[in-house]
Amino acid sequence: MTEDLGPERIAGITAFVDIQAPPPDDQPTALLLFGTNQAPPAEIAAARYHAGRAPLIIVTGGVNRHNGIVEGRTFERQLIELGVPEEVIRCEDQSANTWQNVELALPFLQEARQAGLPITAVSKWYHRRTVHILKTVFHDVGAFYAIGWDAIYDAKLVTRTDWPFIRGGRRRVIREWDEVSRRLKGGSLSPVNLVNGMWR
Repeated sequence: MTEDLGPERIAGITAFVDIQAPPPDDQPTALLLFGTNQAPPAEIAAARYHAGRAPLIIVTGGVNRHNGIVEGRTFERQLIELGVPEEVIRCEDQSANTWQNVELALPFLQEARQAGLPITAVSKWYHRRTVHILKTVFHDVGAFYAIGWDAIYDAKLVTRTDWPFIRGGRRRVIREWDEVSRRLKGGSLSPVNLVNGMWR
């Protein structure tokens, strides 16, 4: 399929789906970990907590359809094993999709905003839906940050440069580009733009 896209189109798709907008090193934020069965979000969150940059960590995810783990609870356990105190963690463990990740975590997101903490979304680097859904469901999110990580599919890291050559990565990235473009046009997702290092 990518053979028909060409290098310019591939570059455009990559730029469009890439959520990366990390907070400054001296900026504490509340982290929102979008559900997955892969471990990097917990590792990212623990590192930021130990650096004094994540005083509140919101984990999300119900039962994973591939392996049956409860994603939010797995994140919680991983974070505690990595030295994050339980009182720092808020756990949503009932959601079945990205929309519900945000919807069911709304009380925790509101807690973060009331504490004056900007939100940082943590999800796969190409999961552009996360930033739009966060704005769509949590209207009062304000300007927010995002940290993207490289998922593993077909036993390979799906990076910004390698995704066209990994079957599972190619399928997911193109699907993300297509779905977000379609839903923005249809009005079911709120638009956000990357301005001065933040999603707004």
